[in-house]
Parts: sequence; structure tokens; C-alpha cells
Amino acid sequence: MMKNILAIRNDRFGEFLLNIPAFRALKESFPGSLLTLAVSPAVKELAECVEYADQVVIWDDDFEKNLRKQKFDTCVVLNPTKEAHWISFWAGIPKRVGYNRKWGILLTHKIQDNKNLGLKHEVEYNLDLVGLIGAKTSDKIVRLGKLPQYNKPEYVGAIAVHPFTSDTLKQWPIDKFRQLIKRLSEEAGVKVLVVGRDEVIGREYFDNLGSSIINLVNRTSLVELAQILKQCKLLVTCDSGPMHLAAAVGIPVVALFRNDLAGKTPKRWGPWGKRHVVIEKGQLTDISVEEVLDKAKYIRYS
Repeated sequence: MMKNILAIRNDRFGEFLLNIPAFRALKESFPGSLLTLAVSPAVKELAECVEYADQVVIWDDDFEKNLRKQKFDTCVVLNPTKEAHWISFWAGIPKRVGYNRKWGILLTHKIQDNKNLGLKHEVEYNLDLVGLIGAKTSDKIVRLGKLPQYNKPEYVGAIAVHPFTSDTLKQWPIDKFRQLIKRLSEEAGVKVLVVGRDEVIGREYFDNLGSSIINLVNRTSLVELAQILKQCKLLVTCDSGPMHLAAAVGIPVVALFRNDLAGKTPKRWGPWGKRHVVIEKGQLTDISVEEVLDKAKYIRYS
């Protein structure tokens, strides 16, 4: 019987969110178990909003060297690293679950990592992994169930735009985003929130675009961003962490994708759930401001 489970997902917050159904599967399949999530420092506050987590810890040197003392009976490594495989083995955790790569020989339960083929969604891949030890759920929704209450009346019904991405291959031209933001404000007749964080493009790039455009770039934590998005009508974005965050708080997304990159298509990484719209083309530059505007206005008024 599994009673003390460690789940490691210590990369970026978008990828982390897509593990929520897998966490749910672990808690539902092993009632009474304690589930500890080991995450990166930047994700900890957001991870604490996952209702299935009994404890959230930062995966760092201090936690690693004390891992043996925690007496976990099961460790699920959701993003494979040599370090996580070795340390869970060294700590003597009896069941070690993960992908058969990066010293996968140290695992007791393993599956081939074919995610780069992009044959299904990341949520489904994560469920396949925990399924190795019999964890399953009928509820595959990505949801943040412990998000603190938040009320900003001025944001209610706004359209949020996240103009950034961590991968330049997935970036719709920033000038097109600027045009879109102005036209959404003028033609949709709603407040537009520019959200996200970027170290290269400063906040000032989205200043002075109009009185109904609020520039929140580099001004929010992840939890604050989640709270703000929950007030909004929809989010327009490229493939990014905030895309998954918007889906997790229950608002529709207009997502812009390339469909020519194996393993990076919307089939694997698109917004999970219903009501979302994906615009995909071989080159992002082929997506026009007009068609994004039309999709956003359609969702806004539907």
C-alpha cells in the first residue's frame, strides 16, 4: 500500500500544471496517502494552489540530502533527470517510477519516452506514467482548486493578451501583438490587459497604447497572474505557460501555434479542455492580426 508519495516535476510552471490530473489520479487511487510535490522555487507558490498536494517542497540540495529521512515509499519522476533518478535510488525509495532514459536503469517502474513524437497531449502522457503503478482518474480536468479569492472589478470581462514565449521558434511577431492589442481595445470595445514577464522587451513597449489598455507586464507573481486571468473573458497567447494557466482557471484561450515542429504541435501542447481556439500554421508569420482578432471577438461575444 502506497502511503507516502513523492512526485517530482521541477521544470517550468506550464509543464507543471499539465500534471494536475496525474496528481489527482494518485490521490484517488491511493486514498489516505500523503502526496508531496517537489518543484522549482519559481513554481512553489502556484503548486500550493493544487488541491491534491499535501505538501509542496523545493527540489534543492537541502531537500535532496534529507530525502532518505522522509521515508517515501514511492517516487514518481515526471520530468526525467539523472539527478532525480539517482537520488531517489540512493534514498532507498522502494518504488521509483519514470521514463526509461537518463539513467532509467535506476527505476523500478519505467516507460519509454516517446513524447517527442507528439502523438497525444502532455496530460495524457503524464497519466500514462502514473498508470504504471495503477493510478487512474476519470476527471482529467486541469484545475487550480485552492486559488485564493481575488476581486478586481476593473478586470472583470477584460481580454488578456500574453505576447511572449520562452522559445523564439514559437513567438508570433511582437509587433503583430502590439497591433492586435490596439485593435482589440478599439474594435471589441473592452478593456485589454497585457500580461506576462519578459526580460528583453521592457514594459514601456506596451505603454501609451490607449486608455483602455492596462500594462501589467513584469508586475505580477504567478498566483496573481492566475487570479487576474480568472477575472478575464479570454486570453490570447502563443504556446506558453500562461496559456496553460488560463485553462487551469477556466477561461478560454486563443492560442497561436506552429504545426511543423514535431513534438511541439498543439496536439501535445495545446490548451487543455473545451472552448479553446487554436490557430495553427507552418509559420507563425502567416497568421494575420485580422484572423486572431476575429477569433477573439467571436469568443468574446459568444
